[in-house]
Amino acid sequence: MEIQKIHIQNDPWFALRRFTQARIALGKTGVCIPVHENLQFKMAHAFARDAVYTKLDKDILVKGFGNFDLPFLLLHSRACDRKEYLQRPDWGRRLNDASVEILLKERNSVAYDICINIADGLSATAVNHHSIPLLQQLLPLINSNNFSIAPICLIEQARVAISDETGNLLKAKISMIILGERPGLSSADSLGVYLTYMPAIGNTDESRNCISNIRTEGLAYKTAAEKIVYLIKESMRLKISGIQLKDSNRLT
Repeated sequence: MEIQKIHIQNDPWFALRRFTQARIALGKTGVCIPVHENLQFKMAHAFARDAVYTKLDKDILVKGFGNFDLPFLLLHSRACDRKEYLQRPDWGRRLNDASVEILLKERNSVAYDICINIADGLSATAVNHHSIPLLQQLLPLINSNNFSIAPICLIEQARVAISDETGNLLKAKISMIILGERPGLSSADSLGVYLTYMPAIGNTDESRNCISNIRTEGLAYKTAAEKIVYLIKESMRLKISGIQLKDSNRLT
């Protein structure tokens, strides 16, 4: 029995793959995607699913905080576990009662400039991998501008809007949350940062500024830190954030 060789046709766009992780120029075998690319797709899908259910590595994060000489607080949203977090997005946007009590005890008589929150979001993988390296670049820039920083809030089962409550309770002028973004098929570990001026419960997304795709293959830590501090300074100067605050800084 004669075995026929399978001929894989290359895509003329193949050279463009060196510029992007997007699935382009996959080639084809007859009318089908080559087996290798099909398996790569399934692997990426598995990584994305796993990222959603990965837990915060609190030991690594707490150890990293120790290098910054800043106090930190361990907090939790109203969502008790991942199932509730995914089924009840509203519970991920609010702190549980115990966390509220912790923040009330930490409330400063003089308002802080910045409240930094770190949360799992939809990819704890991203937070575990990238949040400490980002802070290593970010905190020196914040300190060089003489901004006061509230205790870092490490929050489990949290969504972006929970930073409105933490920032408000700590009387911070700007609340910033660093969390894992919704995993994509080429970026299961993408970190996002959201900033809100004068945080208050009930704020909606147009009141925030976002810097996304912070990861090794995306936006570099140093560049992201510079963009964040630029937005903080402009937000403080203009007393606004969100769609009214434009990123006109020419960082690359």
